[in-house]
Amino acid sequence: MKQLWLTAKLDIVESLRARWFLIYTLVFGGIVALLFLFGLTESRVLGFIGLSRLLVTYIQLTMAILPIFVLITTVRSVAGDREAGVFEYLLSLPVGLGAWFWGKIVGRYIVIFLPVFAAMVGAVLIALVRDIEVPWGMFGYYTALLAAIAACFLGLGMLVSTLARSTDMAQGAAFLVWLTLLLFLDLILLGVMIQGQVAPEVAVGIALANPLQVFRTAALALFDPQLIVLGPSAFVILDTFGAKGYMVYALAYPTLIGAVSATLGYFLFRRGDLP
Repeated sequence: MKQLWLTAKLDIVESLRARWFLIYTLVFGGIVALLFLFGLTESRVLGFIGLSRLLVTYIQLTMAILPIFVLITTVRSVAGDREAGVFEYLLSLPVGLGAWFWGKIVGRYIVIFLPVFAAMVGAVLIALVRDIEVPWGMFGYYTALLAAIAACFLGLGMLVSTLARSTDMAQGAAFLVWLTLLLFLDLILLGVMIQGQVAPEVAVGIALANPLQVFRTAALALFDPQLIVLGPSAFVILDTFGAKGYMVYALAYPTLIGAVSATLGYFLFRRGDLP
């Protein structure tokens, strides 16, 4: 356990020095600042005003930015160390492969989640200073939702990084994974369903296997419990899960994908040829 935390600390220190982390932090902090600057807290959409309106917009923007940032930066982890010859050096030290691999995951998770969470906390502090009501329930659920989606793509990134033999291949594969998930969002599935006369339950089932779609739908469900914007597919979702059940599913499913992907990546990493 000590080796794991030392590895995590080392990864955190290295990430804090990297340029990508500075850009990553500025992006999410800048989003919140711009949303306040443009007076989004004073607009009203579907009855939501104030910080609720800002959080709804922030979570939608995060869905587009967070996954690709996590994938691209994470896939360089194992593949980059393999190219740099870190593994040969690692084998000469009293650090187990498990401690190194899971330590990298713990450290990287802290680094990728902290700026996203800090931006939300910053929005809450600004709201308190400006005497704007804070929707603590929405804040708590959105925080858990971001934690789940970060864990999902971190696990996928570590799996891709383990399989790839070079940094370039890892980055290309990460972009391909992200693009594939984008292609299977509900708008694409709707076109496929219309052309191929696919049963609605099948199309919705495929959509709900996509963690990006699960994240997006859960973000909508918090301020639109009937999922009116999704049309007829809302009936399938609500009949299957219920409103509360789907909110739980949206947290559990992406986290499970991340855990399974990371575990599979670890076993492949342990059994593979490290150099």
